[in-house]
Amino acid sequence: MEPELDRQFLDFSVKKMDLLAGRIEACLGTLTEKQVWARGSANENAVGNLVLHLCGNVRQWIVAGVGSQPDVRQRDAEFAATGGVSIQELGDRLRGTVAEATAVMQRVTAARLAERLVVQEYPVSVLDAIYHVVEHFSMHTGQIILVTKMLTTSDLGFYAHLRTTAAHGQKTP
Repeated sequence: MEPELDRQFLDFSVKKMDLLAGRIEACLGTLTEKQVWARGSANENAVGNLVLHLCGNVRQWIVAGVGSQPDVRQRDAEFAATGGVSIQELGDRLRGTVAEATAVMQRVTAARLAERLVVQEYPVSVLDAIYHVVEHFSMHTGQIILVTKMLTTSDLGFYAHLRTTAAHGQKTP
């Protein structure tokens, strides 16, 4: 028997956050400290900034907003950082934040999905907040992957299982 739709949504959200966090950690594992904090211009964010930003966003929307914990976010500091946080610490913070958020999402009930709350002055439902965070996390994960590929000129292998002979003129199954 299939789980109820609310459980499917919540379980998928947890699974997606874990997958994306793993991809970010893989990127961090291929970069040097210098690369993690490199910016092409003053208008760009370094990978380190994006990781700090994701931690702040996830904590604010899910841990504090949905989970009713204190909101301690300092958003401007996420973007102002130019170093001082090691690759190991970035990975630890990310994994810890995602673990806190997924624990909150696993406790959400069907009735709570429609509950209203205010996050960053936006009136949203719990479902809206979770959907926002997963989408936002996905967008910045894509940016981190792109920057990592550009800085390392390597294929990260996330979709190696899909490689076939299609590149050689044959159709994929």
